[in-house]
Amino acid sequence: MSRRKPDPWLIAAIVGGLLYPPLVYFGLAVIPPMCLVLVALALIGIRLLGLRGNPDIKIWNAAFLIAAVALLCLLFIDARLAVKAYPVIISLSVSVVFGVSLLYPPTMVERIARLTEPDLPPSGVVYTRRVTAVWAVFLLINALISTVTAIWGSLAQWTLWNGFVSYILIGMLFIGEWIVRGMVRR
Repeated sequence: MSRRKPDPWLIAAIVGGLLYPPLVYFGLAVIPPMCLVLVALALIGIRLLGLRGNPDIKIWNAAFLIAAVALLCLLFIDARLAVKAYPVIISLSVSVVFGVSLLYPPTMVERIARLTEPDLPPSGVVYTRRVTAVWAVFLLINALISTVTAIWGSLAQWTLWNGFVSYILIGMLFIGEWIVRGMVRR
């Protein structure tokens, strides 16, 4: 089975998400919060463009549209907090999508696995279910820590977590799962 080429919109959303915390850190003093929230909303829109054609587009659309509405509502309550809410709502949205897939299988990780391994054995289904649960919990914890840094932390602490530490942990989880998957397959 041939691999799909990564969607440029999805790549742009990921790069934009990586650059968002430094943009906020260096720009919040000179860029109005509303403009930064508009950047966050644009990133959500770009993420949705990257997911078009995905068979699970309805759940992704619902999750990210709810996230966008929540961000807009927060903008009118506390603009500076809304600026820092983007990583929270993205983590929560993805966590919810993964969590919902646990309730309504196949799980999100199983769906991804079946792109390269359509005849996934029952043991693979069990494994992907566990991995989906791990990611859902990880993303929920990430959202919680992001919320704490947004509300009670300094801008530097928020940027450090959301622009560096969380990505290191995501990478570690991804690599760790890849290593475990290799051991499980043997």
